[in-house]
Amino acid sequence: MIPDLNLHSMKLPDRLPVGPLRDTVMFPGTSLPIVSGRPKSKAALDKAWETNRLIVFVAQKNGRIEDPSEKDLYQVGTVCLLKRMIKNPEGEYTVSAEGLARVFIKNFTQDEPFLEAEVEEIPELFEKTEEIEALMRNVREQFKRFIELGGNPLFDPGALSNWTANLSIISHNDDPNLLVNSVAQVIEFKTLDKQQMLEMVSARERLQRLSELLAKEIKILEISQNISSKTQERVSKMTREAILREQMRSIEEELGENDGGHSQEIHEFEQKIRHSKMPKDVREKALRELSALSKMSQYNPEASYKRNYLEWLTDLPWGEGTTEKVNLKKAEAVLDEDHYGLKKVKERILEYLAVHKLSGKIKGPIICFVGPPGTGKTSIGKSIARALGRKFVKISLGGIRDEAEIRGHRRTYVGAMPGRILQGIKQAGTTNPVFMLDEIDKIGADYRGDPSAALLEALDPEQNNAFSDHYLEIPYDLSNVMFITTANILDTIPPALRDRLEIIRYAGYTENEKFHIARQYLIPKQIAIHGLKEDGVEITDDGVYTMISQYTREAGVRNLEREISAVARKIARKVAEGSKEKKFIVDAQEVKKLLGPATFLPQLTEVENTVGMSTGLAWTEVGGEIMFIEVTLMPGRGQLILTGNLGDVMKESAQAAMSYVRSHWQILGLNEKFYQKVDVHVHVPEGAVPKDGPSAGIALTSAIVSAFTRIPVKKEVAMTGEVTLRGRVLEIGGLKEKVLAAHRAGVRVVIVPENNRKDLEDIPDYVLSEIKFVFVKDMKEVLDNALTSPPVPRSLKNLPKGTYPALA
Repeated sequence: MIPDLNLHSMKLPDRLPVGPLRDTVMFPGTSLPIVSGRPKSKAALDKAWETNRLIVFVAQKNGRIEDPSEKDLYQVGTVCLLKRMIKNPEGEYTVSAEGLARVFIKNFTQDEPFLEAEVEEIPELFEKTEEIEALMRNVREQFKRFIELGGNPLFDPGALSNWTANLSIISHNDDPNLLVNSVAQVIEFKTLDKQQMLEMVSARERLQRLSELLAKEIKILEISQNISSKTQERVSKMTREAILREQMRSIEEELGENDGGHSQEIHEFEQKIRHSKMPKDVREKALRELSALSKMSQYNPEASYKRNYLEWLTDLPWGEGTTEKVNLKKAEAVLDEDHYGLKKVKERILEYLAVHKLSGKIKGPIICFVGPPGTGKTSIGKSIARALGRKFVKISLGGIRDEAEIRGHRRTYVGAMPGRILQGIKQAGTTNPVFMLDEIDKIGADYRGDPSAALLEALDPEQNNAFSDHYLEIPYDLSNVMFITTANILDTIPPALRDRLEIIRYAGYTENEKFHIARQYLIPKQIAIHGLKEDGVEITDDGVYTMISQYTREAGVRNLEREISAVARKIARKVAEGSKEKKFIVDAQEVKKLLGPATFLPQLTEVENTVGMSTGLAWTEVGGEIMFIEVTLMPGRGQLILTGNLGDVMKESAQAAMSYVRSHWQILGLNEKFYQKVDVHVHVPEGAVPKDGPSAGIALTSAIVSAFTRIPVKKEVAMTGEVTLRGRVLEIGGLKEKVLAAHRAGVRVVIVPENNRKDLEDIPDYVLSEIKFVFVKDMKEVLDNALTSPPVPRSLKNLPKGTYPALA
């Protein structure tokens, strides 16, 4: 008895037995009788019949292989329900199977006594558009025409009794995928063509491919019926090639077609090829393709593929570069005009252009701008192109998972075209544009290939003079292209690709830089966009600083521009409603009225010196932050409790800090067993925010020492640095952002590792003038400057019992 299965809502098992098929393909929504005699296939059928009667039928790449392994099978098959199974006396199994769903074979889990695989269902998605409806109607008409011409579909006599019923099923089917499955199953196409349609995801592409195959079959039948009588006498005297040529000529005469337009098109292609600057081998290939096109009827489906290929070859720029004259003064002026700040970035770009001016061509690493969103990485590429007088092309790589997006599809696929790189070159119309590959850190990879691997050749200066695209299949010179890439983080970029990039980091803007950007660029731009007069709106300095500090928290200026836009919109509404104010003054108070309560409140230092609390500094993608660390002691058994959503590295830093305190008890003036009867609770406030990294080491250690010694930590001191078990203070990163955060919070003393002294040159002068920096090499120097008084070693103490709980 067949299980009662709801085919539309059932969830397929993750693993299923696999039955290889020879010279046929099974489609969902269709039934097919299958005869199996191979031991593994029969074992798979037995397993399916004994369990849920589900099996995956997959076509073999080569039907002559008797015992296929996983490499001999395609990766896409069909899950089928076994409706009947008869074991013949000869030892063969005859089964009736119904296709349920297409699946992608992720991997094979066993090969004995039968093949078993882990599968993933391919969803049957489609959007019912007018184009889909037109394609479905065309397929139905082609199928009817195929039958009228005497085509012999492979219908299962047990499932469909007559031609009328067959046509009715296909004619009244509103599901494009089911229509493709039904027609493809019953017509004797090549196994490779059927498998290609089974693997296609897009319903539109499946319908187009089916239509092409039907058109080919219909044309063969028409040739057999309409031409055989006219060419019978000639057939006996001509070779096979002559027969086909005569048949095509007879078809054109019968239809009254004129190839004058075709000849004109051939002539135009020839002129383009002759006058282009293609390399010799490329020109020879183009002429061969043109010769093949000239021998085809213009209505031959193959002709459109060759025509499209020749259009791409002739439209690509060959040796047609933009004439440029590198003027470093002009380039510097353009960069300064378009972007405020970014001193190091601009210096590196000007150095790059200087080398380019002297050498004529640069064969070096590709520039990669890395930094937070909204810091001007993409827009500076346009400025570089403007400074050089080159065309600018940008493609976004975010979310790309198919290698063919970069290298193109092979011409054997329907709708094939070159990859995005050559599409961008064609769009630019020159061989030397500034080509920006945006969001290179967001490229993915799946069973269709790894796009980042395809970029290796394009971005390698030693190889890209002969870049090979799958569609064109000819070398194209990309050595004159100035590639620039952008990314937010480096972690997701594969090492081989990262090795080809020269990293230029964007540290993010300071509040002062954001203020000037808003004044010079954002405010005038938004006033103009909203139709306001420049002399009718004035945003005061304190108004701009209020928007920066209380309504945005970012490394760039994207959200700042949104807030300025919101202010401009509200003023524009007042003007449109007939306000009589001649000039709108937007100060800090007016900003709060227009934008509502502040989104972010500034973090300030403690108001008094506190025992067991220190101020650390943290780096985030949107800039720096101050971070309070609290330590409290309570009766217990010497446990270290860590809370505040800390990451693994930060937890290890806290453990290292505790180990340092325990191992240096004498120097810190503590009892040898000071920790055995107390638990130490370390907490970092704002528990909803994840925190990680080793740079809070000295802040953690200072807070723990303060809690045990009862010596307060100075309220005006903030600190950052990694600590070792021996008490050494190690170098950290992101010092600029951390110091700027300390400055905003009112910190006046910052303790940093000695090895970070070199990083002070990145910090603005106005910050350096207001903060005192203390450079330290070990924890003793940290404690001497962080605590209100340094700990006194135990041998020097003569304190009454009970003065400090840890000494009792």
